[in-house]
Amino acid sequence: MKIEINVPTSLSEITLGQYQKFVKISENNPEGNFLDAKMIEIFCGIPLSESYKLRISSVAAILDILNELLSGTPEHVERFTMQGVEYGFVPDLDDMSLGEYISLDESVSKWDAMTDAMHVLYRPIKNSNKDKYSIEEYKVEGHEVLENMPLSAVFGSLFFFLNLGTELSSHTILYSNKEDKEAIQNLLTSHQNGVGINQFMDSLQDVLKNLKISLN
Repeated sequence: MKIEINVPTSLSEITLGQYQKFVKISENNPEGNFLDAKMIEIFCGIPLSESYKLRISSVAAILDILNELLSGTPEHVERFTMQGVEYGFVPDLDDMSLGEYISLDESVSKWDAMTDAMHVLYRPIKNSNKDKYSIEEYKVEGHEVLENMPLSAVFGSLFFFLNLGTELSSHTILYSNKEDKEAIQNLLTSHQNGVGINQFMDSLQDVLKNLKISLN
């Protein structure tokens, strides 16, 4: 009996919602044949009963492809289109409001709340002119739709913030001007709501470690 199966070839073919489902299952089943079968079911879109019918050689090949996708170094995704709507990464992080920062800080290290974090970072594009664009104002509601966003954008944005934090940290020892050094140090150690950005970056690094993403 032949079983048709569509194996993703890039993270853009996997949704955030699918990955959230996989993470939830893997918490109670960290490894083993059951998790392998669920991985194929979730990411390849076939019933669990069908995944058990696959040949061992086929299962091994599929798992190699999926694990390679999930362990690669992601690129930052500035725009993506979902359900006919183009979304853009927040153009200016300096314009982030207190409410946006709090939502991002509280949700970015929790996979079951990752749609909240992505709702801060990615919103529908209102106007676009070549490489520049503006996005809709932040609203608390409406984050559920981002379950359908590509996982490439999720991984890429987390890696982007980790790189940003690492870059800012390295710059603190390169600046000789006292005012410049203090300005960057303040950015790294404090924020409007009193929660240090270092804690925020630690949360991001924990997330990336769990993803097994290469940091090099």
